Amino acid sequence: MRFISETSSDGVREQLFTLGEIPGVLWTPEGAVTARPLVLMGHGGGQHKKAPGVLARARRFVTECGFAVVAVDVPTHGDRPRVEEYDRIATENQARVEAGEELAPLIAGFQALVARQTVPEWRAVLDAVQQLEHVGAGPVGYWGVSLGCGLGVPFVAAEPRVRAAVLGLGGVLASAEAAARITVPVEFLVQWDDERVPRVQSLALFDALASTEKTLHANPGRHGEIPAFELESTLRFFARHLG
Repeated sequence: MRFISETSSDGVREQLFTLGEIPGVLWTPEGAVTARPLVLMGHGGGQHKKAPGVLARARRFVTECGFAVVAVDVPTHGDRPRVEEYDRIATENQARVEAGEELAPLIAGFQALVARQTVPEWRAVLDAVQQLEHVGAGPVGYWGVSLGCGLGVPFVAAEPRVRAAVLGLGGVLASAEAAARITVPVEFLVQWDDERVPRVQSLALFDALASTEKTLHANPGRHGEIPAFELESTLRFFARHLG
């Protein structure tokens, strides 16, 4: 892990880093020197590690809960280079949608492909970050919706360090098998009028989770219209399970 910049503001220390070819960012309380819970955040499609929603949530996790938060750019996003195979598939999928095919199965197939790369990358990031004195090997949580859900479900299923997860805006098509291996507490977000992920598939993904403690938060609105008050619930959820 190589740190390339560091800034501090309003009690939050931000460190940009690279781990091999993976660009990432770590937020911790300013002046932190001991171990603390860590939340890995997965950004949405077309976004990046410092997208406004990721940044806003990360800063609140740090300032209100004392957590560390890490986020990285997934392949072809943010500071990552383009991947010819992924670009080709995206172009083909767009043409298939324009020809009348359903969008959800195409998204699911693409996310399953990318997850095969991101799951080992994210586990390597956890390994590296938890070796830092101001993070340490404390409990880990995961937050990710939309693309962050499609990649997050197989990650949470594969990573025993994760003790709790916030997921949502994702469907069951690519994730049913992995969801059946998730047993940690989950808070799951559904937008009732989601135009990208059919409601029935989101509900099926929630149902597929093997967690004995799981809560469904369904709100009216389209894919990107999660109400601001859901952040307050997320803070309480992670504070309860990681704090």
